[in-house]
Amino acid sequence: MPPKQTITLRQQAYRGMADQSDHSVGSDAAILWRVTRLVLRHRLRLALAVGATIAAAVFQLMIPRFLGQSVDSALGLLGNDTIAEEASRAALFDAAMLLLAASVLRGIFTLAHNYGGEAIGHLVAFDLRLAFYSKLQSLSFSFHDKVHTGELITRGMLDLEGVRMFVNTGLLRLVLLINLIGAGAYLLLSSDLLLGILSFSFVPFVAWRSSAARLRLRALWLALQERMGRLGQIMDENLTGIRVVRAFGAEPYEIGKFDMASDDAMAIADERIKTRAASTSVMTFAYFIAMGLVLWVGGLQVLDGAMTVGELTVFLTFITILQQPVRQLGLLVNSIARASTCGARLFAVLDLEPAIADPAEAQALDPTEGTVRFEDVSFTYADENAPPVLHNVSFTVERGKTLGIVGPPGSGKSTIANLLPRYYDPSGGRITVDGVDIREVTLASLRQAMRIVQQDSFLFTTSLENNIAYGDPWADDAMVHGAASTAQIDGFVGALPDGYGTLVGERGVSLSGGQKQRVAIARAAILEGTVLVFDDSTAAIDAETERRIRTALAEHTARCATIIISHRLGALRHADEIIFLEAGRIVERGDHDSLIAEDGRYAALFALQSRDDAQ
Repeated sequence: MPPKQTITLRQQAYRGMADQSDHSVGSDAAILWRVTRLVLRHRLRLALAVGATIAAAVFQLMIPRFLGQSVDSALGLLGNDTIAEEASRAALFDAAMLLLAASVLRGIFTLAHNYGGEAIGHLVAFDLRLAFYSKLQSLSFSFHDKVHTGELITRGMLDLEGVRMFVNTGLLRLVLLINLIGAGAYLLLSSDLLLGILSFSFVPFVAWRSSAARLRLRALWLALQERMGRLGQIMDENLTGIRVVRAFGAEPYEIGKFDMASDDAMAIADERIKTRAASTSVMTFAYFIAMGLVLWVGGLQVLDGAMTVGELTVFLTFITILQQPVRQLGLLVNSIARASTCGARLFAVLDLEPAIADPAEAQALDPTEGTVRFEDVSFTYADENAPPVLHNVSFTVERGKTLGIVGPPGSGKSTIANLLPRYYDPSGGRITVDGVDIREVTLASLRQAMRIVQQDSFLFTTSLENNIAYGDPWADDAMVHGAASTAQIDGFVGALPDGYGTLVGERGVSLSGGQKQRVAIARAAILEGTVLVFDDSTAAIDAETERRIRTALAEHTARCATIIISHRLGALRHADEIIFLEAGRIVERGDHDSLIAEDGRYAALFALQSRDDAQ
């Protein structure tokens, strides 16, 4: 199959991937009211912004009347009466000054209105950003297992921006339009009922078109945000795995995949722009029809002497002033549609309750003996189609003792490490520390007692020293260097350009796999804990270095209940007890010598590894 065709077929598979989204947070009105409540937290700023908006509308409404007076005064200058000419000149000057003053004041208050709207929008965005990030920190692993990081980044940036803009382009613009149309309608209808009705004849049509466009735009905004979330997913995966992409020469495939997702997003964006442009064009056409009717009927009245040219100018000028708000109705509708869509996606995350949380009367864990016990623990991941991972697993690890766990891939070894700090809760049975069920204590105290060195040694983009002291930012240099010595990294640190101050690249890219694992061990060694778990955390470390680390950790393990998960059986020979997991069940248990004597699975695996090491 040609490479291009292969890429096309693979891309089609991505079209079937559903983005994570929750639309059950309420109706559009409920979402917009919720956003408005966030705005109402800043009452003083909002009051000033609304006041400035109303003042800007008032001065804008004065402009047509002053302009009409100027026109009548200018026409008075055409008369032959000298007194009338002087009076007309004075009236023209006064009207011009009033027109200038009204225009200047309108500009000043419009500036204040825009500044206030932007300021409140950014304050709301600040509050939402902190709340969203805080929520992501509290949500359980079961949530992060299902939702892609790129999707969450999209919600925390693009969706949040859509909500932020609603303050200025939605709420305050709506206040401005209500004042312009409401007060203008009263002034014009009280001056001439027929011309007033003609001036506002386009408003019902515009309202109908706006409502129809809003529904369509909301659906398009939702589709666009989901497509942007997909783009974020692709970019996040590509940049995270850029070395794999380069190693396999998959750049054309990745570019094709991104291009396909971009085309999907562009198609939705084009449809959204067409909808908005069509709606605005139709509303503007209705506006010009209304202006033509006013000009025709009003012109006939001027010819009949029923009104002056200046009075007709007032009507025409007011309709001209309404032209911009009419054009902005499309933006207002777009802002409302975007805010309701983006708000729904944001609140869908903010309203989630963590699957793992402190119970109502949780107490802090205060271990004394430091005994960890699994009592008939079973576990199945949340996916309804997922098979059970653990079946009635039971074991006990006391302080100063070491439990080794071994088994084939997928046997449930790492699941045990994830259950201890309550990243997940068991489906059956219970886990206790000193006889206390870990579901009855606070998460903070439980995780402070657990020191987990994970299989995937994640390092942050900061100095080596900060990575080691991540769990205790106030650790002094002696503590950092001592932990580094325990993890056997002090040797290579001296060769680094800035020693412990050397910047570690993204995800520790500047370090080897074994170096990253040793930094992770140092990160755990700097802290005191009741339970110490090594989840295959020495797989990239040579046997001799691993032996030295184990010797250096002897003081720590004497104060902890230690669990070592490893594929390398040599790392478990010193364990007080070893359990062999297979398909989530304990099939063998005992110390190294007794398991060798049983001549079972453990003995066969040990013999295989010993033969490989000898070769």
